[in-house]
Amino acid sequence: MSYIRFEKINKVFGTNHVLKDIDLEVEQGQLVTLLGPSGCGKSTLLRCLAGLEQVTDGHIYLDGQEITQVIPRRRGIGMVFQQYSLFPNMSVRDNVAYGLKLKKLPRAEISQKVERMLEIVGLSEKIHQYPAQLSGGQQQRVALARAMVTAPKVLLLDEPLSAIDALLRKNLQIEIRRIQQQLGITTIFVTHDQDEAMVMSDMIHLFHDGKIEQSGTPEQIYTHPATRFAATFIGNYNLPRAADFNRVFGGNIPGEDVAVRPEIVILSKRPVQGTETLLAAEGRITGHISHGNLVRFSVDFDSLQMNADVVFENRMDFSDGDRVFAAIKRDLVIGL
Repeated sequence: MSYIRFEKINKVFGTNHVLKDIDLEVEQGQLVTLLGPSGCGKSTLLRCLAGLEQVTDGHIYLDGQEITQVIPRRRGIGMVFQQYSLFPNMSVRDNVAYGLKLKKLPRAEISQKVERMLEIVGLSEKIHQYPAQLSGGQQQRVALARAMVTAPKVLLLDEPLSAIDALLRKNLQIEIRRIQQQLGITTIFVTHDQDEAMVMSDMIHLFHDGKIEQSGTPEQIYTHPATRFAATFIGNYNLPRAADFNRVFGGNIPGEDVAVRPEIVILSKRPVQGTETLLAAEGRITGHISHGNLVRFSVDFDSLQMNADVVFENRMDFSDGDRVFAAIKRDLVIGL
């Protein structure tokens, strides 16, 4: 039985139908990501689970109990927002202890829980400092510790890393995932960053226009996008029309469009013979862009424009204007 269950959730703000018949289940101990562009409904669903918004229609269940009408403080849910919302006049210790004090726990127990949680998030040495003395990443870890120290049934993270610089953000992604797995806490994470979702998630639910476009593991979502929108949002797929692709590469791929990942387009200076399982075409390189350890080449295949990724060490094999031959395994091409 699922730990969290949304049944036919609808949410309407005036004339804006934000959530449309959402059915979604979360298993206990998972980190599940709600992924999608701004305004697609993912944060609204999170706020409905927390009780910060009331659903227009539908039911929400947590650990076998319906909580649709339960007030927020009785749902047993912790939440971390993009804004850290720390109390500036309180030390790190007092910020983390705040929820425990509201529960009127004994002082010794509060102290023990706070120290343990700060140890988990790696901030034991900052216990007596104030928010203004901390970096953005440290403040976010304090906010995380404050949400988790009360042992909530569910932890909700609403774009918690979007205001943090890129390098620290990647480190915090790993830290949050480590802490979540260490504590085994059921977590729902909201982001518009597909790389973040891929790194952190057990399951991803891709939202589009108030509906779930596709659900699956990071690998399933990345390698088998179900729709054109999913392919445009996850990864960097080439998305030519099927008729144009079949004209150049053959293969008779069904559907209106095809999705081809740049890394499966193998370039060569030597002619490639197409077979039943290997699609081949001749083209010319029209440009390139470096992407860290990869170089993405733009190739014109008889007016069909596609990208191909080449490992950085092999970049000198190809130059703009070169005639090249491409090979693509047929079973990796996805018809949409």
